[in-house]
Amino acid sequence: MAITSASGIDAAPRKHTLAQNYVDFTSSATEGWAQQYLPDLIEKEAEIYGKRTISGFLAQVGAEEASAADRVIWSEQGRLHLAYTATYNDNNTDYTIVNDIDGNSVGADHGIRAGDMVLMSVADKTARGYVSAIDPDGDDTDQIRVIAYAAANMTTALGSTATTAGAVRILVIGSEFEKGSSARSSANSPKFKSHSNKHLIMRDFYQVNGSDASAIGWVEVSGEDGQNGYLWYLKAEGDTRARFTDYLEMAMLEAEAAVDGAGAIGGTDQSTSDGTEGLFQAITNRGHQTTGITGVNAATDLAEFDAILAVFDQNGAIEENMMFVDRSTSLAIDDMLASMNSYGAGGTSYGVFDNSEDMALNLGFSGFRRGSYDFYKSDMKYLNDKGARGALNDTVTNIRGVVIPAGVSSVYDEQLGKNMKRPFLHVRYRASETESRKMKTWVTGSVGAATDGVDAMKVHYLSERCLVTQGANNFMLMN
Repeated sequence: MAITSASGIDAAPRKHTLAQNYVDFTSSATEGWAQQYLPDLIEKEAEIYGKRTISGFLAQVGAEEASAADRVIWSEQGRLHLAYTATYNDNNTDYTIVNDIDGNSVGADHGIRAGDMVLMSVADKTARGYVSAIDPDGDDTDQIRVIAYAAANMTTALGSTATTAGAVRILVIGSEFEKGSSARSSANSPKFKSHSNKHLIMRDFYQVNGSDASAIGWVEVSGEDGQNGYLWYLKAEGDTRARFTDYLEMAMLEAEAAVDGAGAIGGTDQSTSDGTEGLFQAITNRGHQTTGITGVNAATDLAEFDAILAVFDQNGAIEENMMFVDRSTSLAIDDMLASMNSYGAGGTSYGVFDNSEDMALNLGFSGFRRGSYDFYKSDMKYLNDKGARGALNDTVTNIRGVVIPAGVSSVYDEQLGKNMKRPFLHVRYRASETESRKMKTWVTGSVGAATDGVDAMKVHYLSERCLVTQGANNFMLMN
């Protein structure tokens, strides 16, 4: 059974409202209309699209914090333990460090030291060894010499593939020193990687002339903020405000930071359009993505879900995670859990909701546990609404949901100069002791308290903010 929608409804907002939203009594087509049909007039505007706002996602998963600078800069510590990939060099014992275990180039900037015990693997072979020297030939500090514990050399211990397989994995597992040995010649320092994001200034306004501001219509309207009456501008101003609030959230999700050479920075039209890093871009660049859990087969979906858990195991292993998904993915997860006869079971802690399942349910979340992880799933209206991302039907670029770690993590705030605990995902807005740009609203014009000679009321909206996606390696984008 196919589901279709009527095509005669114009749901898009317009710049001008009054001419289209009042009956023209001077028209021959409607002459005498009011006198003849007024008793049967339905005086309440019907909201056929229900509650249309999409804001609230960020409020559910994060926090908001003031910022006094143009750019937010934070540093994230790398992995605690030392693991690398290396290539065979020569002498059956020497290897050249290439990358860390996440694929980042390190070369001579590795943390392996003479005296370390290492576990090495290649293909299906593993062997343990002792690092006898760094830069054994005196020409390159990215080379290490490893002595095998259980064989004449590491080539013998790992097999012939050690010299041909390309990448050998090396994990530091400890150290070994003789009695009466002196102190180590060097120390390892924590590795940090700095990230930053730029605040985005967003603006909008609503305007109504003085005459229309005083006009009383037949239809009672209600705004998104609870105002109601027979003055159309109440409705239009409330809609403008609600739409701007949604734009604040949509931009934090969808925005993209411009790069050098792109038209946004180097073009002639908007040479200062730097953009900002939104959630989806942050996860794409620094997090993980999955195309699994499609609802085609519950068993396959379960295996794909467990693959997500394996990725989390390799990263921060954050025990509590929020899932915001579109309708089809939500149903696929429901079917997957139903096939296990374990929906909502497994000892879900609901820690992020003060250990209250009722609170989670009241906020639109359902919880389940898989392995050592708790998940709280909720439909994300933005992904379903045809007036939002739900209108994008391209299966290649379609985003079906996000998995976001709950709680906080520690980062080094370079502006404050100290370690801070902050939510993995949070909004930073410009503010000082005397000025907050989180959400500014002001009125100009001659309507009401007059500010100038323009016969109109103009309501201005402004916000300056950016999103901080902290520890993006713990996030998952479903596409």
